[in-house]
Amino acid sequence: MIFFEREKVEIRYLAVEKLCFLYTLFTTLLIILFYDRICNPQAMLAGRFFAIAGTYLIIYIYTLLPSRGTRYLRLLFQLALLSFWYPDTFEFNRMFPNLDHLFASAETGLFGCQPSILFEQRLSGTFWRELFNFGYWMFYPMILAITTYFFFVRPKEAERCAFIVLFSFFTYYIIFMFVPVAGPQFYFPVIGENAAIAGPYPAVGDYFNCTPCVTAAQEGKGMLFTELVCTAQSVGERPTAAFPSSHAGVATVIMILASRRMNKWLFMLFFIVYLLLCLATVYIKAHYLIDAIAGVVSGTFIFRLAAWGYGKS
Repeated sequence: MIFFEREKVEIRYLAVEKLCFLYTLFTTLLIILFYDRICNPQAMLAGRFFAIAGTYLIIYIYTLLPSRGTRYLRLLFQLALLSFWYPDTFEFNRMFPNLDHLFASAETGLFGCQPSILFEQRLSGTFWRELFNFGYWMFYPMILAITTYFFFVRPKEAERCAFIVLFSFFTYYIIFMFVPVAGPQFYFPVIGENAAIAGPYPAVGDYFNCTPCVTAAQEGKGMLFTELVCTAQSVGERPTAAFPSSHAGVATVIMILASRRMNKWLFMLFFIVYLLLCLATVYIKAHYLIDAIAGVVSGTFIFRLAAWGYGKS
């Protein structure tokens, strides 16, 4: 099989690996700068050591067994590390006072209501809950699908695709470090149902720093995909990363990639999932509507920046 055929070893770092090294260096400097204010600086530094060690291990495996398969493994490993980098953002932004009261107030000011509450009320029931949770859950399968598509169908562009996706995530993660917004699923249970619907929206200060647990707002309310999302959130979710929505933003980046390289039928399938995903971010209260809108808008600009960055790598 071509996937496992031996190929000439390329003695170079892939663009995604260079990007990982830069992000690791940047966040390591932040840890050193804020060492006395971060809760677990030693654990965070140790995590970076293992991330870099894992990167070199994968590179070493490639030099022993150079093939398209092991080169693909190098791309996938950097994408898999996102599950490590995401919770890490909370360790930085928990140093700052929470800003949800400002975003909830802006939401009501712009739309005259809390869309995340109204959305679920208008489309209540197991069918809608499952449908939107399916869309939300499809986020990471979409990433895997687009990178796999490029690797097999357009192999010369696979590294560029993976770089653009990873660059997009890292850009959002840097924003999340300094913009501490937890989102409705965390903030509303703290202030209470009545305040969430009509306001006022009180500041909660460092509440999430002291209480970083997940509020499983959907637990026990649905079937397969609702429970899958609840399980994923209970394992890896933190009260962080609400603005802008990286789900909407990165999904927008994926759709731009898909629109330029996929056939129209496969693109339409991606587009349907994309719409469900963007709507789901608000429906399940992971984000305010302004977060989702900001994610879609910022995704288009981040795509261009990432494409430019790949050309410079």
